[in-house]
Amino acid sequence: MPLLFTACGKEDPAATTASSPNEPTVAPKPVPKFEPDSAYAYVARQVAFGPRTMNSPAHDATRDWLVEQLNTFGAEVEEQNFNATGPDGTQFRGTNVIGRFKPALRDRILLAAHWDTRYVADSPLEDDPTAVVEGADDGASGVGVLLEIARHLGNDGPEIGVDIVFLDAEDQGASENTESWGLGAQHYARTLSGIKPRYGILLDMVGGKDPRFAIEGVSQHFAPQVVQKVWGLAAQMGYGKYYVNEDGGAVTDDHYFINQMAGIPTIDIINRRKETESGFVLHWHTGDDGMDAIDKVSLGAAGQVVLAVIYREAAGTL
Repeated sequence: MPLLFTACGKEDPAATTASSPNEPTVAPKPVPKFEPDSAYAYVARQVAFGPRTMNSPAHDATRDWLVEQLNTFGAEVEEQNFNATGPDGTQFRGTNVIGRFKPALRDRILLAAHWDTRYVADSPLEDDPTAVVEGADDGASGVGVLLEIARHLGNDGPEIGVDIVFLDAEDQGASENTESWGLGAQHYARTLSGIKPRYGILLDMVGGKDPRFAIEGVSQHFAPQVVQKVWGLAAQMGYGKYYVNEDGGAVTDDHYFINQMAGIPTIDIINRRKETESGFVLHWHTGDDGMDAIDKVSLGAAGQVVLAVIYREAAGTL
C-alpha cells in the first residue's frame, strides 16, 4: 500500500447504521486473555500454503482454510466472490471471506485484514529481483490475530455483533494508481447492504518486532473518535509504548475505501516507522517477510487491545 492524501467520505444510502444497544441487556463478560502463541500458529499456517498470490493454488487453498476456520468457530460465513483487473491488465478472481458472529444483533463492529500477498518484491530496499514475498506480516499477521479473536467470539462471546472480514486483492496495486489497491475492500464497500457496523478496525502489518502503531492519517480524518477510543484503551492497558500518540502519516489501505465508499468510520492499526524511507517496516514487500519477521509480543499487543475493545463495547464501558 502506498502513501496517500486524505479525501472526503460519503454515506451509502443502501446501508443502515445500527442506532441502539442490544436488547435484552445481559451481564457483561470479562475480557479473555488473547493467546499470542495461537495467533502465531495461524500466521505460520498461512505462510505454509505458500505466497497467496491471485489465481494461484496457494491462494485457493488459503481461502478454503479461512472458510473452514470461521465455520469451526461458529460464524455465519459468506464467500463474497468478485472479478477484478490488476494494473497490468491481468484478470483475476478474488474472494472476501466474511464471518458474522451473532448475526441477528443490530449493534455491530467490523474487524478486517487482507489475506492476499504481493505478487512481486518491489520495495526500493529489495536487492533480489527473484525474491518471493511470503507475506507473514503483510498481511498474515492481521489475519492470524483476527482468527484468534474469532476463536474467542465463538466460545461464548459477548453480546455484540462482530463482522470479521478477510479482504482479498489488497496488495496488487501500482503506486501511481490509488484505485488499483484494496480491490476486495472496494467490492465489499460497494455491495454493503442491510445493517452497517457502527465502526471498523483494520489490522495490517501488526506482527513485526517492536511495533510503532502511530496514528494513521486516514483513520484520524474519518474516524477520530475511534482512534481516541482504541489508543486511549491501549494506554490504560499498558500498551502505550506500542500505540504511540504520534502522527503516522496517511496510507492507502483497505480502510480508505471502507471509509470513503461505505461510510463506516474505520481505523487502521499498522506499524509505521520513522527510520525507513518507505515509512513501513524494512521487510515490507521484500523476500524477508517470512516467519522470522513475526514477533509474538507484537501479535499480543494488537490482539489483546482489539479483543478488549469488543468486550468493553458490549459491556458499555468504552
